[in-house]
Amino acid sequence: MAKPDLMDFEKALELFEPVLGFEVHVELNTQTKMFSDAPNPAAAGNVPHAPNTTITPVDLGLPGSLPVVNEKAIHYSISLGLALGCQIAPSSRFARKNYFYPDLAKNYQISQYDEPIAFDGAVEVELASGRTVTVEIERAHMEEDAGKLTHIGGATGRIQGAEYSLVDYNRAGVPLVEVVTKIIFGAETDAPELAKAYVAAIRDIVVSLGISEAKMERGNLRCDANISLRSRAEVAAARASGLPDPLGTRTETKNVNSLRSVERAIRYEIQRQAAILDAGGSIIQETRHWHEDTGRTSAGRPKSDADDYRYFPEPDLLPVEPSTELIESLRAALPEAPAIRRKRLKEAWGFADLEFQDVLNSGLLAEVEETVAAGAAPAQARKWWTGEIARLANAASVDASSLVAPADVAALVALIEDGTLTDRLARQVLEGVIAGEGSPAVVVERRGLKVVSDDTALIAAIDNALAAQPDVLEKIRDGKVQAAGAVIGAVMKAMAGQADAARVRELVLERAKR
Repeated sequence: MAKPDLMDFEKALELFEPVLGFEVHVELNTQTKMFSDAPNPAAAGNVPHAPNTTITPVDLGLPGSLPVVNEKAIHYSISLGLALGCQIAPSSRFARKNYFYPDLAKNYQISQYDEPIAFDGAVEVELASGRTVTVEIERAHMEEDAGKLTHIGGATGRIQGAEYSLVDYNRAGVPLVEVVTKIIFGAETDAPELAKAYVAAIRDIVVSLGISEAKMERGNLRCDANISLRSRAEVAAARASGLPDPLGTRTETKNVNSLRSVERAIRYEIQRQAAILDAGGSIIQETRHWHEDTGRTSAGRPKSDADDYRYFPEPDLLPVEPSTELIESLRAALPEAPAIRRKRLKEAWGFADLEFQDVLNSGLLAEVEETVAAGAAPAQARKWWTGEIARLANAASVDASSLVAPADVAALVALIEDGTLTDRLARQVLEGVIAGEGSPAVVVERRGLKVVSDDTALIAAIDNALAAQPDVLEKIRDGKVQAAGAVIGAVMKAMAGQADAARVRELVLERAKR
């Protein structure tokens, strides 16, 4: 497939205004599925099961099977709605959303349509520049997830060119909440960053509520990113004529599963659509797929409108009518808002504005917080997450949070602070942990990476280095202390980096005093 022409991002923003909208799907971590008692693959601590083993007749839509609503999922959905500043509907109901689902056996999805459980909310999103954007929430509604298809054969792993497909219904029926924004105007050049920051804000909220594992790489949290462009010239002409502002045709990039990818997908679509429109072409209303390896999107299927889904009320489920007492008890149990939490953490950690912004920009606030909670000093937690771990994640094109657990980072920091490791050795240990060799302590033992703390061994290495450079001691005694660097370097090389450079320096200077 030929790579489409792209317009320069800055030029695209001169000619067109980006208009955004996001649908974030959150898998709830209840023990059982939305409408059956089958184990929920998205539950906390869940281990993968063999395909098609965590299913019931309800999940497969077998004749005579009837759905039963998961009460805990209802409570979680209300809590999320409240945390988003939404109104909670006194009565909401489920509907059947109809179209061909190859991975949902009953061939329709139980969802909510015109009567969602939560509506009219807002989320404050902070950007790196300090700009705060209010993203209005249209609705948060409950539904069930579909199964998973694996396409066999072909070069892309997608259905195009595949020889056949395998279906795993284990995920079918997993409880979801879909958070849908209202149309977002005015993002301008911040559009890609806003997309990333908004999804990060939703992730922070659901993590703080404890209702989802929110691991994007596992599909616990996924984003459908909608983007359209409208010509600035056409908008100006419409306003001059007293007409409503026109809207462009949108595309929906489906199931983007990392913060980095959301940002890149929005930037790519702006550049792609701008090039087409500027050349006199038109945008097709369609779903699109994001390709992490190539950094581009490709066409999926024509995007349906709501009428095409033939929604009608689910006849097997009663309306959901939470009591005022339940809603207020869930409201009272809400954790502190992410914005308040950020202010508290910044003060508790003693970070300067730029230091804390560094953590926010990395999208790793939760990981740093968990690492500090596991015993690491805040400065060290920030250093490792936004430094070496982020570097390795960027090199592998994955989210840093997927590489290593906060508890292991805290253990690594502890080994540095007690003198077992130097920073150089710690980087090697980190690589071993990421490679699956075990905890930091296990990697240290298996690789033999402890700092050599035996002064006898260090002195022997120093004597060898001095024998090769006999004039160094005289230079140090003459006041040229920097000459010690040559010896320190030779000792570090001889000790394969497992010596403490500061201790080696001390011993060299002690020898010079004799």
